[in-house]
Amino acid sequence: MTDSLKLESKGPVVPPPVLAEPMQSVSAEIQTWPGIIAATHWQLYRPTEVDGADFYVGEAELGHIHLDGEVHLATSLEQRRTLVAAGLARPFPYYESWVETSIKSTDDAARALRLFKLNYDRLRDLKRASED
Repeated sequence: MTDSLKLESKGPVVPPPVLAEPMQSVSAEIQTWPGIIAATHWQLYRPTEVDGADFYVGEAELGHIHLDGEVHLATSLEQRRTLVAAGLARPFPYYESWVETSIKSTDDAARALRLFKLNYDRLRDLKRASED
């Protein structure tokens, strides 16, 4: 299994749902960043059941927010090690280079947004480097 899936392989590509707060504030902010593609995140193996919001930078998966507040980020192995060592995220058990965190409070939302931004900057740098 690969560490990230193409958006189209996850189910119908439709706008993301409005999430409960404080998750929606994170989703709304991410959607303002240049180059972000935001879509509904579907239940794995049930691509008609809404399970949150997906975020992509071009073809590269940034991460997603589940309806229950779980956040999964598609990082690099190096970034994963750094984030886990700093106590900013937990290792995601299913993919070696991913991390996870939860959004239950406004403090959690601020931390999650910082994690998304770090990963966004990483992906934008990779995209720029590949275009040079």
